[in-house]
Amino acid sequence: MADATPRTLATLPQPKTPEGRTRLLGVEVEFGGLTEARAAHILAEAAGSAAMRQGGDYRIEGTPFGTCKLYMDTSFRDRDETALGRAALDLARNVVPVELVTDPFAPARLARLDEVLSRFRDEGATGTRDGFFLGFGVHLNVQIREASVEHLWSTLTAFALAEPLLRDAYGIDFSRRALPFVDPYPARLLDALTLGTPADLDALTDLYLRLSPSRNHALDMLPIFAQLQPERTRQALARGAGGTVSARPAYHYRMPDCRIDDRSWSLAAEWAIWCAIEELAGDRATLERLCSAWRAMRDDPVERLRGQINGWTRRSGEILAAEGHGDLQARAAQLAA
Repeated sequence: MADATPRTLATLPQPKTPEGRTRLLGVEVEFGGLTEARAAHILAEAAGSAAMRQGGDYRIEGTPFGTCKLYMDTSFRDRDETALGRAALDLARNVVPVELVTDPFAPARLARLDEVLSRFRDEGATGTRDGFFLGFGVHLNVQIREASVEHLWSTLTAFALAEPLLRDAYGIDFSRRALPFVDPYPARLLDALTLGTPADLDALTDLYLRLSPSRNHALDMLPIFAQLQPERTRQALARGAGGTVSARPAYHYRMPDCRIDDRSWSLAAEWAIWCAIEELAGDRATLERLCSAWRAMRDDPVERLRGQINGWTRRSGEILAAEGHGDLQARAAQLAA
């Protein structure tokens, strides 16, 4: 299998906010095969810090990635002082991941986090492919550049139009297909986005909340809208979108699966895909060409008979290659190789 780790760390095309501050990145990694206690010790040792236990959670302060948390994502983690609680926790380890959550940090430090994950792997950490129903994931929380409708629309639209191609190239693990974490955006959302930039942030928020208010998408925009439009988002959730949302000004980008036990996998390679999405978002001419092509496909009865998603994967790939964005598909394919 080819090495998926980039030789140089990719950077955002616009790495700073308009105020000149570095855009930060938060990371969440789910894995099995290693207890939260052992993982916390490894991270603390690498950071020259100490792991502090708080109930069933572990905190490690003073790392290059801020204060990090390690825990099992189950309510049983706070009941391990009893024999029944410990038994339930041990049983849950077969299917419930340990999760590493970082503070927002400068993306330039991502390679150092990959080194920590390599130590996890060497100690026995496993990913999605270790079990049929292990839907372990990796999440990147990328700080938005600015709270403008143009920035948010262009990034959302670039991802939405590239998503079918990425899903095809990446080769999403079957267990992730069977679990409700990576639902594709509905076509009706793309229909609305490809009409052009909405008039303002209110219009973009309403469009998204009306057509795709679920959290179960590869790019979850709800944390951003909960931050910028809290009342609109609260009302949408109350009407049946379901769940709770932690408000933060960051794109919540979910990887299809975690491959921590694969020596050729890296966070840096996953990060490179997101950077390529933002490069596409900043290329207005290519983005408009993709929007026009999507609308033409949706209006073509022949394409409807062929199966539009398959046709769109081919057509969008042709456009991206012609416009100099072919590396987007290539990076995903390399990760899946």
